Amino acid sequence: MKDFTGKTAVITGGASGIGLALANAAADRQMNVVLADIQEDALNAAVEHFESRQTQVLGVVTDTSIKSSIENLYQEATAKFGNIHLLFNNAGVVNGGTPTPVWELPEQDWNWVMGVNFYGVLYGIQTFTPHMIAHGEEGHIVNTASIASFIPGSHPYGISKYSVIILSEALASDLERAKGKIGASVVCPGWVNTNIGDAERNRPDTLKSQANPGGSGLGIRELLAGSKSPEDLATHVFESVEQDCFYIFPHRGWDYLVTEHAEAMVKREGPYRFDIQAHIATRAEGKDI
Repeated sequence: MKDFTGKTAVITGGASGIGLALANAAADRQMNVVLADIQEDALNAAVEHFESRQTQVLGVVTDTSIKSSIENLYQEATAKFGNIHLLFNNAGVVNGGTPTPVWELPEQDWNWVMGVNFYGVLYGIQTFTPHMIAHGEEGHIVNTASIASFIPGSHPYGISKYSVIILSEALASDLERAKGKIGASVVCPGWVNTNIGDAERNRPDTLKSQANPGGSGLGIRELLAGSKSPEDLATHVFESVEQDCFYIFPHRGWDYLVTEHAEAMVKREGPYRFDIQAHIATRAEGKDI
């Protein structure tokens, strides 16, 4: 997809972080912007921001873990702007609190993280793809995964994000068979300077976890503060869409992790071990992580 002017982009998790940067990049290209987010105050502020930019914008409070909420997003977006051309299934959360063994992690944590990170992407695909194929115009779907997909012990976040990669591969294959004009990409960022570590602030009361009753975050704000900016990431993503790239790995400093993980699998040994402290030390070497 190369022609963005006058087209419409839908971005979940669009009120902050990567989603907001993608929305700004879409506005830079004279697109109509539809923002979906569960945090209403942040969503309202984002809408005001785009209105001040003279961007055609719509904000829709959306819980991506609920399919009917995604369906409402679709109805409102198409009612205002007609055809949707660019879909960013971007909303994501990570559970905080003390690290808990996978067999002890409460069901609420699984339901929340998988609900937003995996089912939110699936519901977006199920809801928007038939429309995007049917209208016959050029378009693209971008699903946000994470480099955490390849880091052992990053569950349930990493598990949900690895699922997004496999789902995206299936989507690309099915789109090719459908012979439409819709492309697909999966983006696997490394560390990005966002507030995702504080995602617990938006956990629904119905899914509060006894493992983290206070709703504490991950405490990674300082770590992420020195990482890639959401704006740089958004630029990389749009360039990749223009080039019809499927796999988007914006941080070359993590490439070795993907390679080593794959090598460990084909060696039939493992499980793969990852030294996070050694990786952090590579910042001193100027690597893109």
